[in-house]
Amino acid sequence: MSEQLADGTAAGSEVAGTVLWEPTEAGMRAARITDYHRFAHERHGAPLGPYADLWRWSTEHLADFWRSLWEYFDVPSRTDPGEPLAEASMPGARWFPGARLNYVDQVFRNATAARPAVLDLAEDRDGRELSWAELRRQVAALAATLRDRGVGEGDRVVGYLPNIAESAVAFLATASLGAVWAACGQDYSAPAATDRLGQLAPKALITADGYRFAGREHDRRESVTELRASLGDSLELTVVVPRLATEPPAGTLGWAEATAGDHPLEPVSVPFDHPLWVVFSSGTTGLPKGIVHGHGGVVLEHLKQVALHTDLGPDDTFFWFTSPSWMMWNFLLGGLLCGSTIVCYDGSPAHPGPDGLWALASRHRVTVLGTSPGYLLACIKAGAHPGADHELSALRTVGVTGATLPASTAQWLCDELGPGVQIASVSGGTDVVTAFLGTVPTVPVWAGELSVPSLGVALDAFDDSGRPVRGKVGELVITAPMPSMPVAFWNDPDGHRYRDAYFDTFPGVWRHGDWITITGRGSVQMHGRSDSTLNRNGIRMGSADIYQAVESLPEILEALVIGAEQPDGGYWMPLFVVPAAGVTLDEELERRIAQAVREQASPRHVPDEVIVAPGIPHTRTGKKLEVPIKRILQGADPAQVLDLTAVDAPELIAWYADRRAVADEPA
Repeated sequence: MSEQLADGTAAGSEVAGTVLWEPTEAGMRAARITDYHRFAHERHGAPLGPYADLWRWSTEHLADFWRSLWEYFDVPSRTDPGEPLAEASMPGARWFPGARLNYVDQVFRNATAARPAVLDLAEDRDGRELSWAELRRQVAALAATLRDRGVGEGDRVVGYLPNIAESAVAFLATASLGAVWAACGQDYSAPAATDRLGQLAPKALITADGYRFAGREHDRRESVTELRASLGDSLELTVVVPRLATEPPAGTLGWAEATAGDHPLEPVSVPFDHPLWVVFSSGTTGLPKGIVHGHGGVVLEHLKQVALHTDLGPDDTFFWFTSPSWMMWNFLLGGLLCGSTIVCYDGSPAHPGPDGLWALASRHRVTVLGTSPGYLLACIKAGAHPGADHELSALRTVGVTGATLPASTAQWLCDELGPGVQIASVSGGTDVVTAFLGTVPTVPVWAGELSVPSLGVALDAFDDSGRPVRGKVGELVITAPMPSMPVAFWNDPDGHRYRDAYFDTFPGVWRHGDWITITGRGSVQMHGRSDSTLNRNGIRMGSADIYQAVESLPEILEALVIGAEQPDGGYWMPLFVVPAAGVTLDEELERRIAQAVREQASPRHVPDEVIVAPGIPHTRTGKKLEVPIKRILQGADPAQVLDLTAVDAPELIAWYADRRAVADEPA
């Protein structure tokens, strides 16, 4: 890993560890987590003091902590929920075994006439508001339509949709019936959507005729026809949203008809662990894993994360740029659980210019905005100035996830927005549909670090022997259960795939697959995925440290680094780069790249060679394909290690397959 200073910051970084944001006394007093802390102290004996004390209590007294959340948020259950943690084994924990509840009950207890429930935005049309009353009416009407077509508890309803208000309605209607929801965006081809949704044998499909992105319309009617055919005989109903103003195809039901009329909304009460949705892994190798989460676990976890960590409430407007393919869409809907207005957006974040996301945040007075490091880096390289060019006085927090946030990018964002806006880098996963790590309104933010582990997350860093480590790199592990850990994997009746995914390295301990360093102040540095570790001469390093160094150069748009073991025992570490427009990779630029890696990451991990690439392939949720490309460079057949339908630019894979030549002498 990169060389570490005593406080855990990376050697050679001038920005890492700099304080970017500090809470004010007034802000801490007003924060929802402060009120909760007082409640937990009075009801359950949580220690008063700094956040670290509350976090420690939340992980050492799991039953008390999760019961306190249930009580604090007054989660509606139609029966006595029973003991918070009836079985504490991992995997196999059993939470609130007596509870009967429904996600939708928690959503609509927040209904108000004062603010809209949903803002529905798109590139080429005026935005529209969905009031809480209209959201409820549409949810109830669609639920009635689904019920009339035979959809009930445990049946699957799937979405092939952009991030639009109708997607939220469809999910809530499904959940209200005790049916199971799953979705992917329309940027997926029909075969890629089938790989995911087809596993579920769905009874109903909710789709759109197309979407808009970067100023272009994308007609998806042929893909919808193909998807309907591939989903098989289980499919009994297709509802089509007219985004491109086309007539619904024969044999389908138009959205207006499916949501017509006034109907009572009567959510079915289900057990705590009754399946709420299936979210899918990136699916770059083999069929994507279907990860099942339960109603109760999601309600409790999202209430904790959106209300206490993100400090969202009924006066907030919550906008995370996402797609129904990505778990952040599910997290965005969690804003409804605490009464926030959520923003659904069908379009590109860089339309009509690179600062498109900031323009939307300004126009709609967004208070919490979520984006990715890649978008922020694109803004930097385009010369965007969000703070100067847009009126962002309502903005309180910018959340960042999807990849490691470089310290230099975090510093740029702080400089642009000013010290009053919290930079909230968070990390978690589809696996738990939440964040393990992030921020809290009562703890400072340091560049290149995630401020705190989340409440109830028994996070640690282990060495190869399973011993905790501090101040140096280890595997991110979770040593105690969380209620939003998967109920199961789909089509995994004996649970072996689930156990193999997380518990095969350290029995009884969740290994997530990330390299982290826990610093002396309790913050955490992320170093990238441990399955793509760079291991040169026995010295390991995360790829994120390389990217932070290289992608900060204005001449480089994006980079991909691979460490490939060779049959003769050698080790080849190429760096693929995409230069900015008009830039040529010459000896001087290669020298500066090597210098950046040497000084900002590690002198032991300067790449063997720098190769200009036509692009960097990603999953459709934006993760670089490090492991599949490594295997291809080692000689594997791309068809055996990669599902091209899950790649954002599949045409690039052949180019990488042609780069299998090995450097004569490893560095």
